[in-house]
Amino acid sequence: MIILAVDFGDSRTGVAVCDPTEFLASPVEVIHERYAPKVIERLCAIADEKKAELFVVGHPKNMNDNEGERAKKSEMFAKALAEASEIETMLWDERLTTVSARNALNNLNVRGKKRKAVIDSVAAVMILQSYIDYRRNSNV
Repeated sequence: MIILAVDFGDSRTGVAVCDPTEFLASPVEVIHERYAPKVIERLCAIADEKKAELFVVGHPKNMNDNEGERAKKSEMFAKALAEASEIETMLWDERLTTVSARNALNNLNVRGKKRKAVIDSVAAVMILQSYIDYRRNSNV
C-alpha cells in the first residue's frame, strides 16, 4: 500500500511517501502554505499522483501524553483532510520527530537555510518510517 505521511505545521507541512512494499519512507516535498484548505488541496493532488491509499498525519502529543493546542490542530486538520480526500486518514504519534530530524540533519552537517528547507519533510519521513515499521512488526 502506498502511504503518505504529513507533518502539519502553521506555515510549512512536510510530506513523505513509502514504496508499495511499505519498506522505505522517502521525502516528497515541503508545502509552504499557512492556509489549511490550500495545504489539503496540494495533499489531495500528491495523493492522486502517488496513488496513495492512506494518510498518516503526525499527532504531536506532549511527553506526558496530554494533548496540547498543536495536537488539537492536527486532529482538526486530519478530519478535514479525510473529508476532502475521501482517503482513509489516521493520526500517528509524532513525539520527538522534529528533534530526531534536527539531530539527523546535524549529523549530516545540514544547517541554517538548508535545514529549514528540509526539516519538515525529514520529520514526515520519520513519522512514516515509524508507522510502517510498526505495521511490519505487528503484522497489521
